[in-house]
This record gives sequence, structure tokens and C-alpha cells, in this order.
Amino acid sequence: MKTIGFIAMSGVRAHNEELTQLGLTLPGFVERNKTIASLPSLGLLTLAGMTPTDRFKIEYCEIDDLRKSPALPEHFDLVAISTFTAQIFEAYEVASFYMSRNIPVVMGGITVSSLAEEAKAHCTSVVIGEGEPLWPMVLRDFENGALKPFYRHSAHGSFDLRDAPMPRFDLLNPEKYNRITVQTSRGCPHKCEFCASSILLTPRYKLKPVEKVIAEIHEIKRIWPRPFIEFADDNSFVNVRHYKKLLRALEKEKLRWFTEADLNVAKDDELLGLMRNSGCQQILIGLESPRVNSLNGVELNGNWKARQQDLYKSAIAKIQSYGITVNGCFILGLDGDTPEVFEQVHDFVRDSGLYEVQITFLTAFPGTPLYGRLKEEDRIIRDRAWELCTLFDINIRPKNMSVEQLQSGFLLLAKQLYSTEETNTRRREFRQRLKRSPNFGRGSRAELKMAA
Repeated sequence: MKTIGFIAMSGVRAHNEELTQLGLTLPGFVERNKTIASLPSLGLLTLAGMTPTDRFKIEYCEIDDLRKSPALPEHFDLVAISTFTAQIFEAYEVASFYMSRNIPVVMGGITVSSLAEEAKAHCTSVVIGEGEPLWPMVLRDFENGALKPFYRHSAHGSFDLRDAPMPRFDLLNPEKYNRITVQTSRGCPHKCEFCASSILLTPRYKLKPVEKVIAEIHEIKRIWPRPFIEFADDNSFVNVRHYKKLLRALEKEKLRWFTEADLNVAKDDELLGLMRNSGCQQILIGLESPRVNSLNGVELNGNWKARQQDLYKSAIAKIQSYGITVNGCFILGLDGDTPEVFEQVHDFVRDSGLYEVQITFLTAFPGTPLYGRLKEEDRIIRDRAWELCTLFDINIRPKNMSVEQLQSGFLLLAKQLYSTEETNTRRREFRQRLKRSPNFGRGSRAELKMAA
């Protein structure tokens, strides 16, 4: 029986020394980034779920764990690698290690799909696009000793999430993870210029059936009796009718969960009530900027966020009145940003009552329209510097300020937003408002403590 090693390149770390040091003194600054980096690779677990156990032995590994040993394991017959952009050069090193030992390597995912020719120089095969329709072909060709250099998704049509396999959650160490990912949808209708998420893999927004999502929850609960679920969606709740059905089903599961969405959720009280009742703790919303000038042009198929900007504060207040905290995300270095943006973000966070805030640099990821445009404008600081794609390192030249102004303004803003005083003030004011909110439902002290 052949052994397949699924290796996840986990543990992204910023190269910016000042921000890294800041993270040591203000832990909240890098909290969300660390959470993302520590999540298991749902893509690899999904492919593992499609791998016949009567023909293959399967091992799921994370690179940080493997590197605790003197050397990488060499007992695999095939290696599949998934990586964040910032770690792709490390992924190439791992792939080259196995290739040098005549162990075939398959690489795939969003970044690899965007850098297919580059990645192919380091591995046997590259899977381009969604992996589910291609993985059975990869396994067949591997068994026949005839792996192809490229497996292209576009030739086989878009994958239907109604056919989604059960991920192999049982391959994970239950003590290692404090939250587990489940995907309920793929894609996003907004098509932001900078976005390096699943819109690079699929041309349309699609949904996973409610029954399949609940089945995955049940599988997870066999391993983690009281799991915290992170829905690995680019934008949940686009199809409100579908999600109301899902939320009613989730309410029976007694979960706590987190997801990413847009401000449209604030327009539907029934939806917010169902989110509250089903255990939603927080939603992450890409606000991007408090400035309309900075929001203009962010989306390629419309200017939706710019049109919503005057509703930002009321939407945040509405969502949080249900006991659901909002993690508002801001991008610094957008084309419309000037040095005044840092103070404006700080003022907005204070005035809006946001419970949580995340600030990142505008980052040009490979394969995104942003990278193509800025390369043409000669605004990429160093071409192919993928290791800087951490969201906390600068890899572009901003339009209306210098790199130095962007760096210093970001540092000052981070020190203000993530100070103990301001963090505690945001949490205290949230709890005070929640006590007065008629939307918090049952409103018990236990619920208030959970929401806080």
C-alpha cells in the first residue's frame, strides 16, 4: 500500500522586525494572523477525504511539526503540498528535498495555481484551480507511473459543492487546534482588486448544501465535543435564504462559530437573530477604509463598498447589538490613502464602537489584478518577493505617501489601537451597550460573558 504525505506549510511569520517586536508587547496585534496561520489545511484534508483508504495510507503533517525532528520523513511514496504565499519558497525547498530522493511531489492551491510555471520547477506536478475534480486523476496517474506536469481545472468545469467530500478531520491531533474550519461556500461576488482568496479558483459564487455542512459538523464533534468552528468562506450569507436554513440547523448543534461576511448582514434582523441563536461569536468584515476616496476602485465589478461607507457605523452598531462582535478590517496603503488616513482609521474605530480591529498593509499577491496593475506601474518594490505577502510587510509603493510614511503611520496606529487601554475600552463599551440592547435575546449573564 502506497503512503501519501499531505504537508501543510503552516506558521506564517512577518519579516517586519518592528511589527514583530510590537506583537511581543501588544499581543492583540497579531492575534488574528496567528489564528489563520495555525488553522489546519482544509484543502489537504479535503483531498485526503477523496483518497481511497483501501489503496493508500494517508498522513497529514504540518511543516512546523516535521521540523522538530532532525530531518524530514522519507517514507512517503507521494507528497502533496499546500502553502501560504509567504511560505512558498520554503515549500519549494521541501518539494526539492523529496524530489532529490525520487519521491514525486504534487503542489496546488491558490498561490501555486497563480504561479504554476514557477512552482513546476520544484515539483513533479502542479494542480491548477480547484483540486477536487482533479485529484482522482492525479491518483490514477500516480498509480500508473505517469504523473502529468500540469492538471488544469478549467478543462473540467467548475466543481459542484453538492459533490464535496467529507474532509478527514480524524487525521488531526485533537489537542493541537482550538478551532476547526468548515467551508459552506466558495467565491465572492465583490471581486476586490487585491483579493487572493477563492475567487482566483472559481469564477462564480457557490454553496455547499446544508446537509453536507451539518454532516461535517457532526464528524468534527466526534473528535471535539464542543468545537469552535471557523467557516472558511470568503463571504458568508450572500444567499440569505440558504443561510437562514443553515443557521436554523446550526442552532441545534450548540456551537460557537466565526465567519467572514459583508455589511449586508446588518439589513436583515431575522438573519442576525438566527446568527445570534446559532452561536455566532464574531464576524470579520472587510471595511478596508473609512475614506470614500480610498474605497473608490477597490472592486472591479462595481463600487459597492464605497456606496456603503456612510452606513458603516450604523451597520456595526446593529450587528453588535445582537451580541455578535465585529472584527473590522482596514487596509493601509490604498491608492486613495494619504498620511491622514491613520488618524482617520483611529477615529473611526473609536467612534464606531468596533469590538475588534485588524489593520494590514495593502499587499499585492500573485495572480491578483492588483499585482498585475502595480507591476505595470512599476510600484512593486521587488518582483517575486512572495515572502513579503504576510499582510504585515510592505511589498508595494503607495500612491500618495512614501513607503516610510506608510511604515511609520502603521506602527503608530498599531500602538494606539492595540494598547491595553484602548483594547479594554472597546470591550467594556461593547458590554455596556449590550446590556441595554433589546436584540440580545435571552440576555442572561452567561450569554453576556460568552459574547464578551
